[in-house]
Parts: sequence; C-alpha cells; structure tokens
Amino acid sequence: MWWFQEGMCFLPVLLVCWTAATFIFAYITAISLRHVDPFVPYISDTGTVAPERCVFGLMLNVSAFLGIATMYVRYKQVQVLTTLDQKRVHLLNSAGFVLGCTSSVGMCVVANFQKTTLFSMHLVGAVLTFGVGALYVLVQTLLSFSMQPHIHGKNIFWTRLTLCFWTFSSIISMFVSSLIMYSSLPGVDVPKKLHWEPTDPGYAAHMASTVSEWSLAFSFISFFLTYIRDFKKINLRAEADLQSSTLHDSAHHTYTHTPGETSPLLAGSI
Repeated sequence: MWWFQEGMCFLPVLLVCWTAATFIFAYITAISLRHVDPFVPYISDTGTVAPERCVFGLMLNVSAFLGIATMYVRYKQVQVLTTLDQKRVHLLNSAGFVLGCTSSVGMCVVANFQKTTLFSMHLVGAVLTFGVGALYVLVQTLLSFSMQPHIHGKNIFWTRLTLCFWTFSSIISMFVSSLIMYSSLPGVDVPKKLHWEPTDPGYAAHMASTVSEWSLAFSFISFFLTYIRDFKKINLRAEADLQSSTLHDSAHHTYTHTPGETSPLLAGSI
C-alpha cells in the first residue's frame, strides 16, 4: 500500500496539489499571453482575461469542493476523537466547519466574479476566502491546542501555530499595503490596472500587496498539509438503508425483506 492510500490522507494531498496547479497554470498562461506582468501579479489578475480565466474559474471551483470535503473529514475526525463532555472542543469543531465551508463558498465567488467584471462581488469573495479562511486556521489551531497531548503530540500544535502566525501576518500586510496603494492612486480604476511600472505611484505598496497575497495563499496550502498525517488514521463509510424491497408505490411481493447495505464511501476504504 502506498502512503497516500492510507486512510483518507489523499484528500488534503489532492487539495494542495490541485490548488497549487490552479495558481501555477493561470500564472504561466497569463504571462505567456502578456495579460499580466511576470513579476508577482495578483492571483486574481492571472485569472481575469480569457482564456486563462475560464480554466482558472473551473479549477478553483473544484478546489472549493475539495476544501469542503477535507474540512468535513477533519470535522468528523475531531467529533469521534472527543467525548461528549468536551463542550468547548465540540463548539470549536462546529464553528471551524462552518467557517471552512464559508471560506470555500467565497472561493467560488472569487472564481466566478472577476475583479475587472464585478469588483464588489469579487471583493466579497476575497474577504470570505481569506478573512474567514484565516479564522478557520485560528480555530483549528485552538483545537490542536485543546487536543494535545492526549490525542496528538505538541509538535503538530506548534506547527499549526506557526502557520497561523504566517497567515495573519500575511493578511495584515496585504490589508495595510492595499490601503496605501489605493490612497496613492486617486481617480485610477485600480481593479482594471493589470500592468505596472516601477515609476507608477503606489508601485511599492502594490508589490507588497501582491507578495502578501501569494504568501497568504501558500500559508493556507501549507496548513492543509498538516492534515496528511492525521487523515491516515480515518476512513468514512456510506450506509444505504432501503425502506422497501422494490421501488413501486405499493407492495408487489408478499415476502418481507429489509435489505441494508454498508459500503465504503470511497474505493479502498476499510
């Protein structure tokens, strides 16, 4: 058995690889077609112009689905590892799942509403993706603190805490530099400005903002990598419980039989 076949650890691996591929593919396509500057553009800028925006939107929607699936497995794992009297842990676990799903919905909004087309909706999606996503990272870090050392070791908590600091430092840096950039360009339609020159007003703040955005994105990706080891120890199963032996509106057989079936949720599950 390969390592990625253990439990459900393939899920965060797939999420990380797919999301990274989304960013890289859009970036390479956008700079090849000279739609953006090659030196650290905004992630959203690389998915603004056709044809890359079509593939970027599609792939980012898949990433959102994989994110929800990964967060659900994490939610179920914490749920079964803790006892009913650990109310604080269960509350954090539920809050984390809601925040994670909200962040994934925001990712879909970002994917389908380009900044040059409908900036207000794109901004809402970005706030949900990054802002709520940062809260998800914080909640999961607090969960790791509450679950150590009786469920897992301290190292994973310190790793997630480090990534949490990385996430929040990136989001603060992006927010501050974006404010400076917009204040430096009064009267300029910044969302539609895809090409920058070093002599442009606000160029330094723009670069700080774009670097912070890429840093924030990869801090999220790195955080999901910490799930790989944990997910080796969990499988999910789906159970089919039939209420009748046929699909007719009325019974066509006199015998009584209540079939049931329990099967792996995914091939290879135990």
